[in-house]
Amino acid sequence: MDFGKRIMTVPRANLFAEEGYYVWCGTMFRFNGTYYLIYSRWEKEKGFDAWVSDSKVCLARTDGAEGAFRHVKVLFDYEGNTPGERRVIHNPTAIVSGGRVYLYFMMNYGRGDYWEHRNRQRIGAAYTDNPEGEWTRLPDPVIDITPGGIDSLMTSNPTVAEMPDGRFLMLYKAVSAEGTLPRGGAVIIGAATADSPLGPFRKDGRPQFVNPGDPWSVEDPFVWSEEGRFYALVKDYHGYFTGVKTAWSGSTALFVSDDGLDWSPDPEHPLAYMNELEFDDGPASLANLERPQIYQEDGKPRFLLCACRFGRNDDTTYNVRIPLRC
Repeated sequence: MDFGKRIMTVPRANLFAEEGYYVWCGTMFRFNGTYYLIYSRWEKEKGFDAWVSDSKVCLARTDGAEGAFRHVKVLFDYEGNTPGERRVIHNPTAIVSGGRVYLYFMMNYGRGDYWEHRNRQRIGAAYTDNPEGEWTRLPDPVIDITPGGIDSLMTSNPTVAEMPDGRFLMLYKAVSAEGTLPRGGAVIIGAATADSPLGPFRKDGRPQFVNPGDPWSVEDPFVWSEEGRFYALVKDYHGYFTGVKTAWSGSTALFVSDDGLDWSPDPEHPLAYMNELEFDDGPASLANLERPQIYQEDGKPRFLLCACRFGRNDDTTYNVRIPLRC
């Protein structure tokens, strides 16, 4: 699959931002005829790196697939039981199955220290029958750490797809505790499957998308199925899989799999896209184009959504909705 040829010109109106906040990860879905966006945000005054310690997830809606999203409400906004403790929700990704919306996310807690929050990252889940109503959040992680495993330090960046046999496949970012702390071991991707969208998820246990030349190589997976195969977009920081070296935030690789558990770069088109977009008022190179999420209709990708920032030090960030050719 040549994913890059699917990417179309982007209307500037498809850049979603909010005054006073950094906007980042976004996941789009349709429910009962309405199009929704669940996204991460945190206060600009706390700085860009506060995504790890202050992020919350919010709901926006639009009446048409190509319309402008409007903020509806904060979905999860709460403090911990310990004075000064911050509870964090980030990396949302949603699926619709069986008349319900299921949301997966990274959660953590701490008192503001970057590495304390980062190493407490776990994957949680919630569900609802009405996105604008109440959500039920599972009390425990759906993907916790496994002592001695590839994810013995932290888990985050979930992405979930319904499999043809009715099971559910999750890919996620995994870091082991084997390396020097607080950074820990290699950043790789893990895989897990479940019979229900709420689990329990059974971990495959093998590292996926491994760059032998650099331990901090990949993250931000997104998985989907199309025409009998599984595909994944993965941020390739050093261009190991795409073959394109970059100076800052890397390129995005396309992987393929027949079963969702054994992955390899697309044999003909491993480079999905660079940090470049053609807007309706001209081309632009971006400092960040991350956290890919695909919105599908009738089994075909229709939009690619990414968190983006034009300049590395810009204090305005967006979630951009990129039209795709089917």
